[in-house]
Amino acid sequence: MVFKSFFRRGIGVDLGTANTLIYVEGQGVVLREPSVVAVDDNNNTLLAVGEEARAMIGRTPQGVKALRPLRDGVIAELKYAEVMLKRFIERVIGNRGFNFQSPEIAIGVPSGVTDVERQAVKLAARNAGASQTYLPEEPMAAAIGASLPVAEPTGSMIIDIGGGTTEVAVISLCGIVVNSSIRVAGDELNEAIIRYLKKVHSLAVGERTAEEIKFRLGSAYKTVENDRYDVRGLNLMSGLPRTVTISRGEVREALTEPLASIVEAVQSTLERTPPELAADIFNRGIFLTGGGALLQGLDELISNETEVPVFIAEDPLSCVAIGTGKMLSEPSYRRVLEQSLIPT
Repeated sequence: MVFKSFFRRGIGVDLGTANTLIYVEGQGVVLREPSVVAVDDNNNTLLAVGEEARAMIGRTPQGVKALRPLRDGVIAELKYAEVMLKRFIERVIGNRGFNFQSPEIAIGVPSGVTDVERQAVKLAARNAGASQTYLPEEPMAAAIGASLPVAEPTGSMIIDIGGGTTEVAVISLCGIVVNSSIRVAGDELNEAIIRYLKKVHSLAVGERTAEEIKFRLGSAYKTVENDRYDVRGLNLMSGLPRTVTISRGEVREALTEPLASIVEAVQSTLERTPPELAADIFNRGIFLTGGGALLQGLDELISNETEVPVFIAEDPLSCVAIGTGKMLSEPSYRRVLEQSLIPT
């Protein structure tokens, strides 16, 4: 009886480039794992998913690879995305009853995805056992997850910065009025750090090291500059291991270009916003969600460039997952969800 009730509630999924989150009504976010799989090419078998697979990135022997099946917010490796999603769902429901009764699944997708990309997500969900698949747009899901008044006749502006995409949207009366979707987000920030270290320090580092640097020293606005971090990598001149000490100011310099693209997307969206809704936004502010919202000083940077107050959501990492779950469980949002129905 427990599992029957569980399925009736459905499953909200944030199938992200960097992390996958699963939300269940009454239980909240019940799974939060890296969107990574490890496979053995020799016999084409799955070795690990999630955190266990992420620990293998850059450390696998010949014949084994650890990869992320999503890039830029969409599925790049369909067969691996399918098995990863299925494993995560099975883990959530305890590996019981999965094939007996299939759940409704709502998966947030970037607003700029193509029909082909939507079909790839649909196929992954169907093969993971979904009876019905809904693909609500991420900015709407993020706004609902952040408890913004999306159903009211007032303007709400959301910026959702994930691993692969940045979604900017103005929402009113349960609909997106204007939006921008750019494939510049957390991954591009990591790449910018990698490029900077190669160019300035002739040091090659991997994706995980770049991400660690971003977490430790990343900032978007001028802060105390005495923070430093020792980075170990490969000297491109000698081919030998080397350690370089970098500062917070250097990391901010490395992030300048992708952050400028994000600010430009916000400004472009504001310029296209109807005057009445723009007035609401100036009064109520802009809300940041997604992992990128945690970058130190990003709210200050956007506020300074737009002259609009910027606030970080209470739980920015979980907003899309919470929003998709609420769409399934709360009648006031069901109309929005029905518009995104993908028959399976």
